[in-house]
This record gives sequence, C-alpha cells and structure tokens, in this order.
Amino acid sequence: MSETNSAAEVAAPHRYTAAMAADIEARWQDFWDAEGTYEAPNPSGDLAGDAALVAKPKKFIMDMFPYPSGSGLHVGHPLGYIATDVYARHQRMTGHNVLHTLGFDAFGLPAEQHAVATGTHPRVSTEAAMDNMKQQLRRLGLGHDKRRSFATIDPDYHKWTQWIFLQIFNSWYDKEANRARPIEELVAQFESGQRTTPDARPWSELSAGERAEVLGEYRLAYASEAPVNWAPGLGTVLANEEVTADGRSERGNFPVFKAKLRQWNMRITAYSDRLLDDLDGLDWPEAIKLQQRNWIGRSEGARVDFPVGTGGDRITVFTTRQDTLFGATYMVLAPEHELVGRIVPAAWPEGTHDVWTGGHATPGGAVDAYRAQAAAKSDVERQAEAKDKTGVFTGVYATNPVSGEQVPVFIADYVLMGYGTGAIMAVPAHDSRDFAFARAFELPMRCVVEPTDGRGTDAAEWDDAFVTYDAKIVNSTGEQIALDGLGVVDAKAKITDWLSAQGIGEGTVNYRLRDWLFSRQRYWGEPFPIVYDENGTAHALPASMLPLELPEVEDYSPRTFEPTDADTKPETPLSRNEDWVNVTLDLGLGDGPQRYRRETNTMPNWAGSCWYELRYLDPHNSEKLVDPAIERYWMGPREGMPHGGVDLYVGGAEHAVLHLLYARFWSKVLFDLGHVSSSEPFHKLYNQGMIQAFVYRDSRGIAVPAAEVEERDGAYYFQGEKVSRVLGKMGKSLKNAVTPDEISAEYGTDTLRLYEMAMGPLDVSRPWDTRAVVGQYRLLQRLWRNVVDETTGDVTVVDSEPVEDTLRALHKAIDGVGQDLAGLRFNTAIAKITELNNHLTKVGGPVSRSVAERLVLLVAPLAPHVAEELWRKLGHTDSVVHHDFPVADLAYVVDETVTCVVQIKGKVKARLEISPSIGDEELEKLALGDPAVVAALGGGGIRKVIVRAPKLVNIVPA
Repeated sequence: MSETNSAAEVAAPHRYTAAMAADIEARWQDFWDAEGTYEAPNPSGDLAGDAALVAKPKKFIMDMFPYPSGSGLHVGHPLGYIATDVYARHQRMTGHNVLHTLGFDAFGLPAEQHAVATGTHPRVSTEAAMDNMKQQLRRLGLGHDKRRSFATIDPDYHKWTQWIFLQIFNSWYDKEANRARPIEELVAQFESGQRTTPDARPWSELSAGERAEVLGEYRLAYASEAPVNWAPGLGTVLANEEVTADGRSERGNFPVFKAKLRQWNMRITAYSDRLLDDLDGLDWPEAIKLQQRNWIGRSEGARVDFPVGTGGDRITVFTTRQDTLFGATYMVLAPEHELVGRIVPAAWPEGTHDVWTGGHATPGGAVDAYRAQAAAKSDVERQAEAKDKTGVFTGVYATNPVSGEQVPVFIADYVLMGYGTGAIMAVPAHDSRDFAFARAFELPMRCVVEPTDGRGTDAAEWDDAFVTYDAKIVNSTGEQIALDGLGVVDAKAKITDWLSAQGIGEGTVNYRLRDWLFSRQRYWGEPFPIVYDENGTAHALPASMLPLELPEVEDYSPRTFEPTDADTKPETPLSRNEDWVNVTLDLGLGDGPQRYRRETNTMPNWAGSCWYELRYLDPHNSEKLVDPAIERYWMGPREGMPHGGVDLYVGGAEHAVLHLLYARFWSKVLFDLGHVSSSEPFHKLYNQGMIQAFVYRDSRGIAVPAAEVEERDGAYYFQGEKVSRVLGKMGKSLKNAVTPDEISAEYGTDTLRLYEMAMGPLDVSRPWDTRAVVGQYRLLQRLWRNVVDETTGDVTVVDSEPVEDTLRALHKAIDGVGQDLAGLRFNTAIAKITELNNHLTKVGGPVSRSVAERLVLLVAPLAPHVAEELWRKLGHTDSVVHHDFPVADLAYVVDETVTCVVQIKGKVKARLEISPSIGDEELEKLALGDPAVVAALGGGGIRKVIVRAPKLVNIVPA
C-alpha cells in the first residue's frame, strides 16, 4: 500500500475500497448461500398449492454449458455469465420466478489428453478443474440455484443420457405420421403384414439376426458401415461438423481422411424438414438461422435412374436441373460409390481414349489407384474449384434414359458420397465443374439451354459453361418427349412427370444434412448401453442396468498413428479391457444369462449437452427423465413461444450448427415419444460478443507476456526489445490472459461486473483494457459517498422530498434503465445510472432517502453486493434480490420543454423552448414569429418551411 493511499484510508476509514469490497462481497455471498436466495421453486402438482406460483410469470435463463478448463477462467469467460445474471436479477425484481443455474460439460477430449500426458485419471483432473471454476464463479456473485447444478460425468446424469440414447435406438420415424414412434409399433406392422419385409418373406420366417438387420434400416440410432472422417493423428473418427474448411480436425489440426468403418449414427436426416420449418417459430439471430438452413441444405429436384452395364444395375442420380437431361454426355461416381466395385470390367472397351485410362492397363488397376489417391484428400480439397479435375474411366457406359445415348461412366474426386446419391449426370455445357472435367478428358458438350449472351449454341467454342434458370430449352427433343421451346420451370415439371410415368425417376427433395456420426474412439465419454451377442446383433441394456459406468483403465489413449497414415483403423481404450468388454448378462429376453460383448466406442462430447436444459428443471429425479408438470411449467409452449423452450439462451455464435442442431434433434425425438411438451430446446437465443486482448510478439513471432510490455512513444517493448501488437483472442497460450481474480482483488467483483457490462453492446466483441476498469470503480465510490459518510460510516440520506430537477433525473433513469436491462442493453443502462449518480453529486448536499433507495435498486442487478450492503445500511431487513424494481412516474419522464432549433439555409438563427407535444402547424407559427428569424429573413419571401416537431424547423427563403 502506498503512503498516499494509506493516508487517505486513515482520513476516510469508511471509503469504498477493494478491501471493503472484498469483505462486503464475501459476506453477502455467504448470506445468499445460507438463505437459499436464488432457489427457484418448482410446481408440486398440487393445484391449490401451485396457484400462486403458476400465477407468477416464470423465466428460464441459461448459459451455454462451460467446459471446466484446468487453467481456469480469464476475464473473457464470464462475459455471458455476468450478462445472464444481470438479466435474471432484473427479472426477479420485476416479479418473475427465475430459474438460473449452471452445470459443467465435463466429458471430452481435453481431460483425456491430460490423462494421457500425466497419468492422472480424467475424473480427477476434471473434478479439480470444476472445483476451481466453482470458486471463481462464486466470487463473481452469480445468482445460481446451486441445488440444480451437476456435471455430465455424474452417474446420475449420464444414466439419463444413456436412457435417451436407448429411446432413440428403440424408435423409428413414421413418414406418414411425420413423427418418431416406438420400434415395437413397427414390429407389430411387420408381424401383422401391414408392412412387408424387404424380400417379402413373413416376419415369422426371419431369423433374429435378419429381423435386427431389417429394423436397423429404420431405427433412429443405428450402426452401419459407411464412409467416415478418420483422423489418424487423433485416433478417432469425427463428425462432418468437427472437420474444418481446409479438411483438418477442429481439435489438433490433424489431416482427416475418408475411411469405411462400422459406427453408430443418429438418423437426424429424418427431421430435416421439421428442423427447417420450426426455425420460423424461434427468436434467434437471423444469421444463425441462415447457417442452420444452409447446413440442412434443402433442394428440390428429381431422382433419375441410368441403366449401366449388362447386369441390370442402375446409377441413380439426384439433380436439381432435370430439364438438362438431354445434355448429359457422361456420368461421374464418387470413388467410394458401392457400384464401382461390381461394374468395372476386366478390360478396357474397344476405342477407349488414352486420356481416360490414367495410364493403366486395366480398368481395375486404374480405379484402385485412383480410389487410393482420393482417400488421401479431404472433402474440401476434392471440391476446390481452382484445382485441376482428375478422374478415370470405369470401363462401362450408362444409358441416358431420355435420348438412349450411351455415355461413359467415370469416377472423380469432385463427386462426394456425402451429398445426393454419390453420383451425377454431367451436363458440361451448363455446369462449371463438369465443363472443366469435360475439357480435361476431351468429352463432348451439348448445349440444351439457349444462351442469352450471344455466344451461340456450339458449346465446343465456349470458354466456360452457360448457367441460368431464365432461358429456353433447346436440342432436347427425343422420340418420347420434347422440351424444346419451354422455359426452365415448365421443362422441369414436364420431364419430372414423364420420368415418374416411365418408372425411371420421380420428383424428390434432397438435403445437404447427413446422419450424425455418433461414435468416438475415446475413453472419456459416455459408454453406449449396447451389447452384442455371439452373432453380432446389437441389444439394448434394460433401464435397470443404467448407468453403465466406465471401467478403470491404465491406458486412456486411443491408439494414434502417423497423421498422414490413412490406411489405419481405430483401436479404442475400452477394447483393451477384456474383463469389462466380455460379460454375462440376463437382458430379460427369456433366454437367461448369456455371454455378450460391450460396445467399445463412447458417445461424442455433444451427447451430454443435447438435453441438459431438462435436467436443470428436475435434477434429483431418479425415476423419470423429468416430471411432466415441471417440464410444462418451465418449458411448455405458450403465447409467443409455439414450440416452447428456454426463455433466454446465451452463448457464442460458434455453436450455430453443432450443438444447437443436435439439441434440437433430441428435443424433437423426446417430444414425439411423449416425454416432453416442448419440441424445441431454446426459444430465444442471444449470441454474446468476445472480449479480446492485445497480443504482443517478438521478432520470432513468439507471444510475450502482455503484462510486462512497456509502451514508449507509441511503440511497445519487452525487456528492451521492440515487439508487435495485434488485437486477438485472450488466452494462456497467448500470454495475455487476465483473470477475474486479479481484477476482483484490485477493485472488487462489483467493479469487474460493471466494467464487463459497460464495455459495449453485449453482442459485439470488444478489447479489454485493465486501465479503464478504474472508471467503474470510481462510479461505485461516488455511489457509496452519496449514501455513506466516508469518515464516520453513518448513512447521510435525509427524509425530505427531492427537488423537481432531481425527480426528473431519477424517473428518467428508472424508465431508461428498466428498458435497457430488459433488452440486454447493459452498457446504456450503466450510462444512465452514471448520469443520475453524477447529477446527485453535482447537486450536492444530503441525498433524499427516496432517491437513494431507488438508485440502489437500479444498481442491484449490476452490482449486487454493494447494493445489498447499502440497502441494509438504509434500514431494510429484506434482501434487495427480491425487492420490486422501481417504477417510473411518466409525468417526470417527459420533459416540460425541449429545445427546437430554427435554421435558415442550414444555419441556426434561433432556439425555441417549447412543449414536446407541440404540433407542426403551431411550431411553424412560433418559428416564423421569432424576432431573430424575422430579422434574418429581412422581409424576403419564403419558398418552403420544413417542420420536424418538436426539435427542428428549417426555412428555405424564396
């Protein structure tokens, strides 16, 4: 402590300081915990007893699940937590029953990687990180209902995660009813003959394995062999959403390859239309809705079958331009397409072009070599527009169904199995990628859409493809159908009807969305509640065997490989624990105890966050996922919320697709099966911005400690060496992290809360500046001085009524702050509080009790500790947390007069003090009669008078 500060504290021992703030904050946090101040009551099911609760408006407020990092919080992390806390406190003060709590998303790769590196069990490191984070969050004064907190690793929690998985596994999507139904209802349809089996045999004649295989084609959770994203460097497969735009793993930045593996999937594609349509009923940022719509990628077109080879095979394509069928001059299959393995002949057909063979003697050799080459590329690399088009001829031809023409079939890496059918009809004259491929392989191009740019119809002379939806069809008349002269829309309709009538195609809808890959080759995740019998048939564990907990293992790491070694396969940590994997169980199937093998993959880290909003509602229910009455009360549909859901959900925009889409899917399945009344998890979504910080780097590009950098003459130096400065993220690795503990120790937590909320609009990123924190510290000191004598500690307020100017300042602040807090405009709310506090300081003298009390109530949501302390000093025995928020007297909110500016030729000639309710006509008369305006006009004529009551009159002389 400096001598100056020491002397000041001796002279004013009751001044608001960091030390006093620390004492106040610790005392009130203990009080809130002891009194259960933030505990939100649930309905009990007693209609009479619940009447008062149900009559009270509710508000369910959530933050996105935090992951407990071992390094703890920096000041960027609490931005959203403080914001939701301020909003929740305001809602309590305006009469709402508020549910606000926070749990931990504790499964995942970071803890597992830490375990691999240190030998510490992931649960030990995770729980230590959670304990540290809980202490940091408590110090922030967050008003969470702590009874409702949990972690996804708690057995009582992941029991229900596994239970939900089984609900999905034991369900199928009924397209006619447009909802999920229990799998038993599908079995009943097969047993009764209402639905036929794939080979038309009676259900009773199918073996248990055959029945399981049939049902697997319907189940919403199913295992299948399919192309997956394999990251050898991580030793695990990844969902599409976990692969970056440049084809690398989101975590670790490892190369990702395509491999064919048996994995668990979620049939999220069954819900594509509902996931799209229900976005309209959600209060979400339009940018997030657009990202989800684009990810789902609904497109209308047609399915078309092309006969291929001599074995009766057909290549099925999906196209949105069926009007250009006559222009299809070749076809392309994805290298992974299932037909490739069986249609390739032993030798090249006579007359095969050399450029088509890739220099190989046989089609089989060419295809095998090209498939290996394609497997080493990411999807992004394969689809890059600028790259040279590569491929090889398969050695077979397909038949164009409208022209009868034989067209060669290629494989090429620019076609992916993950979109459409993994096959395309190539119309090079009217598709840029097909055009480039056709030029590279000397393939014909036929113009079937008449160019409108004067280039003519000889596509061989073109420099690029002609692509449009607004032109006439040409060169498209065959023996059975003619499209010439039709516009694109009419031609599409006509050809679609014809394809359907011929039985070789139909109008259909396609989606970019793929089924959700749900298996991970990791240890630290929820085990699947699935076992396999000796025939490899999957069986669900009965609910009585849940939770299935992870076994203790010595080696936590999946087997990893060289990052570029694509020709490898996963080996999971669980698979090495034979005693856990191989078990004898009685599953209640009537056959007694049997030998089974457990599933050795684990669920992805997204599983636990797909439903956590429901556990907050009823966290200690061991009998049900959630009590129906409690779920309806907090999340059920109501006016303005057609799908129900959380009232406010705050978090980063980076979860636009991954978490949000997955959670929506789980909600809809649970809704269809009757477990919940809300078909959407989150009604209102708000994306917070990011707190950024300056990153300083030396000449090597290495980050140096920001706290040790000195500024001299506009340049920055670290240990005498000049360093560069750029604004970026805050983090430990960038050596620019500032912890909330540091700021709380120097200024107090309430100052930290105010500063983070005052930095700018909540949804905008903003730079951190520790030097600016002192501004909010001084605001609290001035607030304190307006109530408490710094020398004696006595309350200085008086019981006299305030003067009219103060009343106007007070009620304007009440009105503005209330609206701003309700609208999440915390920075402008603080500005209005500051303005009122400065007014009281400027007026001088003791502050009126009625003003001081209402000022404290305005501050309470933002700086709750100091507000509680001042509220108690003002003589109140109740907590400020549940006190009514002040209500403005609108008579004082409207100014008695406003200043109207009168301009002539854009220059101010007069200022009039007038009523804010004055009309245009009356204001014009006053302006034209003002002596200064009359003198300025000098008797000249007036061409025009523009009146914008009550603030402006603009006169244009003749």
